Amino acid sequence: MPKTADHRTHLVLENYIGGKFVPFSRHIDSYDPSTGEVYCKVPDSGKEEVELAVTAATEAFPAWAARSPSDRAQVLHKLADLIEAHLEEFAQAESRDQGKTITLARTVDIPRSVYNFRFFATSVLHHTTECSQQDHLSCITYTIRSPVGVAGLISPWNLPLYLLTWKIAPAIAAGNTVVAKPSEMTSVTAWMMCKLLEEAGMPPGVVNIVFGTGPGAGDALVSHPEVPLISFTGSTATAQIITERSAPFCKRLSLELGGKNPAIIFHDADLEECIQTTVRSSFSNQGEICLCTSRIFVERSLYPEFLKRFVAATRLWKTGAPCDSGNNNGALISREHLEKVRSYVKLAVSEGAQVHCGEGVDMLELPDRHRGGYFMAPTVLTGVEDASRCMQEEIFGPVTCIAPFDGEEEVIGRANGVRYGLAAVVWSRDVSRVHRVTRRLQAGLVWSNCWLIRDLNMPFGGMKCSGVGREGGRDSYHFFTEVKTITVKH
Repeated sequence: MPKTADHRTHLVLENYIGGKFVPFSRHIDSYDPSTGEVYCKVPDSGKEEVELAVTAATEAFPAWAARSPSDRAQVLHKLADLIEAHLEEFAQAESRDQGKTITLARTVDIPRSVYNFRFFATSVLHHTTECSQQDHLSCITYTIRSPVGVAGLISPWNLPLYLLTWKIAPAIAAGNTVVAKPSEMTSVTAWMMCKLLEEAGMPPGVVNIVFGTGPGAGDALVSHPEVPLISFTGSTATAQIITERSAPFCKRLSLELGGKNPAIIFHDADLEECIQTTVRSSFSNQGEICLCTSRIFVERSLYPEFLKRFVAATRLWKTGAPCDSGNNNGALISREHLEKVRSYVKLAVSEGAQVHCGEGVDMLELPDRHRGGYFMAPTVLTGVEDASRCMQEEIFGPVTCIAPFDGEEEVIGRANGVRYGLAAVVWSRDVSRVHRVTRRLQAGLVWSNCWLIRDLNMPFGGMKCSGVGREGGRDSYHFFTEVKTITVKH
């Protein structure tokens, strides 16, 4: 495994096509969010590079699809072992490339990437198909599932290797080959993974990584006629473009998009656990997780006490140098994104909202080297109307809005009153209320008295503008395979 760059040098990444690294002459600058300095050079790939990758994947497909699931699983397990053996190097690179804390990369991002390969390597061995017998016709009917072909995978910048492996693992476990495009802002750990593929026993062309922008490499991938399915995680606006560009080819799409996720806190919640968990659900990874809580509705009788204690707990959530293991948050992904997130706070204030902590209230103390980084303190707003853009649009940063509510019907309507429907949290000790409210929330995932506890066997995805389709154990297997019904008369 090669060393990543120090602060005086730049990594120069290469595309990985057909089992080989392919140098490229045109590059994009990728920045270290914690310093604002250029960290690496990423290939600015386009149609020609995607064509080469699709050709390599197409040629590799028949042999890979013909291998038994257990043979493919062995390769996935070996790759998982290799990433785990280099966990610290991957964590250091992920932290520097994305801005997240080294602690989060070390304990969540990279271990989950390893687990993704192990989970899908195992789960693909246990799927069953359907069978029906029609005695009066002397017929038996059964189904089989076959890999689709070349899968186009586009992953985001917030959880780079974590979400890239969430796509690659089920695709190749099911027998497909892939052409993947990571975000151009966080490409390093994908490149590092490519250096382990040959040692893991991955045949050339099964996994191809093409780096570049959405309008360049991404557009070429989603509009390629020989790529029958696209799995995309990112913004709703980009998903609309992908849908339009892929429509002439009737591609199968899995779209995991944004959220404007509510937490509903009833008066009988376990306040201590609720506050600690809701601080984490609001601000983890700088709020740059699609599942983060950005609207907190608190029953009015509990509201004053909750607000006081939540603000106090938020002030203990430390933001600073990602390499400091004592910090909870690092830097946001880019200067442009930082300014976008700040603009929402400015908008809220202009509309009469109050900032209780964070932006404009609390000053961050940063080491000299990180003074140019894209840091923002966790920010709590109140007095924001439901119709405000701050309550309607995905901010994707360390900002949350808290508002009181009076009744169950009212809060369900307000929680559902956005165009997104990805996740929600309900806090209450009343079991009947929990079941009643969770059933009526328009969200693909609902947690009660907890947050971000995931069983990978269960479906993941959103409603409304939060996405199309579901991914997870059985759901990913179905997405990455074609079902065929066979009837035999005997």
